[in-house]
Amino acid sequence: MTEALARILVADDEPDLRALLQRYLSDQGYAVRTVDGAGPLDALLARERFDVLVLDVMMPGEDGLSICRRLRAQGETIPILMLTARGDPVDRIIGLEMGADDYLPKPFNPRELLARVQAMVRRQRMLGAHTGPLQAGGCIRFGDFTLWVDERRLTRDGQDVPLTSGEFALLQALAQQPRRPLGRDRLMALAYGPDHEAADRSIDVQVMRLRKLIEADPAQPRHIRTVWGVGYVFMPDGLAPAGGSA
Repeated sequence: MTEALARILVADDEPDLRALLQRYLSDQGYAVRTVDGAGPLDALLARERFDVLVLDVMMPGEDGLSICRRLRAQGETIPILMLTARGDPVDRIIGLEMGADDYLPKPFNPRELLARVQAMVRRQRMLGAHTGPLQAGGCIRFGDFTLWVDERRLTRDGQDVPLTSGEFALLQALAQQPRRPLGRDRLMALAYGPDHEAADRSIDVQVMRLRKLIEADPAQPRHIRTVWGVGYVFMPDGLAPAGGSA
């Protein structure tokens, strides 16, 4: 998949903004569809494949946060870029907790949105690239799980576990550096690329989401451990690393 062939779905209730984004992203070589709410959004996702969903938070009827949470609960893994007019960082964190991959506050420069979309599309392409040593067969096994790097899948006892592209990228970055504590900046760069900018809290939210998927008790994680004063470490065997962690 090339960025020029990527398909973008924009969901926003502002006609002027929808027209602007459709024109701007189309001029950059993307195939763009727009909708004004949850109903048309669900209809398009049911019959067409998209590479990125640009989703406004403040929409009448079902708002963007509810849509994001519902899509993730249904197993939808499309990368989601949330647009929010709210300036409070807490609101952005809530979006990440609901399953969004990135967020952008309004008003924004269209070039910044383009950069975010390009990064999300690029991440999709790079997920299959090997960035560290793998176990035989291109897979990493831990507990009841198997991470199939080439196929970009996570399975538990043979059953698929739905992951967003951001969740997969983060888990892959951790799993390919087993027993090696990683600082937040380093982990962010390994997972999302050196140009990705996000607050420290955002990586913490992404880790929390992963723990809910793979840990029997997310409050007492066995595989993704916190290393105080450093960041996180992946333990495939669930044992505590030297130096202590939680």
